[in-house]
Amino acid sequence: MLHAWTSYEKYAWGRDELQPQSKDGVDSFGGLGATIVDSLDTLFIMGLDDQFQRAKEWIANSLNFNKNIDVSVFETTIRVLGGLLSAYDLSGDMVFLEKARDIADRLLPAWNTPSGIPYNRINLAYGNANNLQWTRGNSILADSGSEQLEFIALSQRTKDPKYLHRVENVMKGIYRTFPADGLLPIYINPYTGTTEFSTITFGAMGDSFYEYLLKAWIQGNRTEEVKCYREMWEASMKGLQGLIRMSAPSSFAYICEKLGQDLFDKMDELACFVPGMLALGSSGYRPGEAEKFMSLAEELAWTCYNFYDSTPTKLAGENYFFRKGEDMNVGTSWNIQRPETIESLFHLWRLTGNKTYQEWGWNIFQAFERNSRTETGYVGLKYVQSGDRDNMMQSFFLAETLKYLYLLFSPPSVIPLDEWVFNTEAHPLRIVTRDIHQRMLMYQGEMLPRHLHGRKEGRLDYK
Repeated sequence: MLHAWTSYEKYAWGRDELQPQSKDGVDSFGGLGATIVDSLDTLFIMGLDDQFQRAKEWIANSLNFNKNIDVSVFETTIRVLGGLLSAYDLSGDMVFLEKARDIADRLLPAWNTPSGIPYNRINLAYGNANNLQWTRGNSILADSGSEQLEFIALSQRTKDPKYLHRVENVMKGIYRTFPADGLLPIYINPYTGTTEFSTITFGAMGDSFYEYLLKAWIQGNRTEEVKCYREMWEASMKGLQGLIRMSAPSSFAYICEKLGQDLFDKMDELACFVPGMLALGSSGYRPGEAEKFMSLAEELAWTCYNFYDSTPTKLAGENYFFRKGEDMNVGTSWNIQRPETIESLFHLWRLTGNKTYQEWGWNIFQAFERNSRTETGYVGLKYVQSGDRDNMMQSFFLAETLKYLYLLFSPPSVIPLDEWVFNTEAHPLRIVTRDIHQRMLMYQGEMLPRHLHGRKEGRLDYK
């Protein structure tokens, strides 16, 4: 983390992301300092206080959202809003909450549609919202259904219900027509609120919708007020089981994609968040059912680990195909430092205590060190077979990949799962009980005690 952060500070300070090979920065998200905001909680959790203070000063003095730029509502929510809220929950510094409210207010007009389903892009200065042409005017499922944690948290912290109302209105609309198998196509019409004929997937453009159904229930402390989220998630898990197939000859469990009635034997690495999600959600089932879902989580985690272990570089490709009579074959062959498999290993280790998951995580970490580390940061790979490098250090490498690796080797007292829930960008948010009589118990929690920052507990020894 120190190597990645120091390289970013030296060559790309204030830019969204570092290009290590050319030693410069690029504004992938409109020039909002994405790596700085995304890294705040990682720096804080690791006890890197000087770096955290420099990041905070930049946010206080230089982060400006009044820009005539079109941004992704989803990416800005999970990276920028989520990062600011997490930094506030951890540190208690009001500068983060003030900035969080500023960006959220600029995103809110995206929900001004006939159905309440948000547009997926918005101009931060003028509030003009739209969808990308290649979606044929539709909104994307994951983009539209993955803002609940952040906007609910903002309402709780500010005591202003408008943010919560916007995102829960989306879920109320989806709940009314939710299918019995809980599986939704990736395109939703923002005018009618109805789904369009398109792929069903737990990978790209579908993934975090299902993740947030479970995590909104956890965020509300599993009360009756948030029961509908759990009900929808359990329906989706019934649908998920219908997408599970086993490869031959090695019997790797994998998640198919679906179009109409046809199943396709393809699984994204992005879908490797599912083992961790299943492990998190298994405790809400009765005995027997809970064990069944935990067992499925462990089987899928083994598959995801082998996405890494089966390549010459020991880093995973972007997606895999399972052809008849064959085990996994790399499809799209790049690796852009994604965290999903490590995220699942972290959750499984925390919930089972099985050190095998730490061993697998350590192997993946070593593969990043061998293949991705340069003198000026970390890069992705163009081809996981050959190890040819690209020129990008993704902001989520610091926000998610390195954070989950660090937590995989930290004691359970560092960000305990009964007090915190991670958004889909790995930003921990405090769990706040939502009571059916009071509607919301507003946020009044204490900040993370200094002795839990992880300065000594669980720190990896870098040699």
